[in-house]
Amino acid sequence: MEIDLYADVVCPWCYIGKRRLEKALESYDGEVTVRLRPFQLDPSPVPEPVRSMDALAARFGGPQRAQQMVAHVSGIVAETGLDYDYDRSIAANTFEAHRLVWFAGQRGLASETMDALQRAHFVDGVDIGSRSELASIAAQVGLDEIEVRDWLDSDAGTPEVRAELAQARTLGISSVPTYVLAGKYAVVGAQETATLVQALNEVARLEAAS
Repeated sequence: MEIDLYADVVCPWCYIGKRRLEKALESYDGEVTVRLRPFQLDPSPVPEPVRSMDALAARFGGPQRAQQMVAHVSGIVAETGLDYDYDRSIAANTFEAHRLVWFAGQRGLASETMDALQRAHFVDGVDIGSRSELASIAAQVGLDEIEVRDWLDSDAGTPEVRAELAQARTLGISSVPTYVLAGKYAVVGAQETATLVQALNEVARLEAAS
């Protein structure tokens, strides 16, 4: 079965959702190929680094509301077994990060690169809108830092990532994570692991019967 996982690097629910999918696959007997697909929650440029908490407060009604939102998701992140330090997080436009994931995917390292990017953003307070920081992150998963920096400084991968972002809009994807199973069954949101296992088994049954 093929699974397209539409996600944004800076989305905490995608951080949770990717881990839950990985846990679900440990309990699923079938053969699965997971492809990471880009989605941008906010494609607006971020000219200067700004704390994610400040950006969240400006967007959703002030610091108190931002703190409430972060507290809610922090508990779920912890339950999932992930680290999370949103106070250190830096807001960023994620297009370049998605280009890096695409590049890594050509070398079979898309999942590892997404993990490294999410940790950099949610735990280490790294500005993942910076090409030099992205190249350093790439080195952590075994990619060549200089090659990646040169590649990011070119236009390579840009048409492909833009096409995948457009495909998400064509499919009507408006929130992430969204899992598209076998090319036609969508599961939306960071569902519990058991729910994802159930979805995998049901889609496998439907595909076998078709």
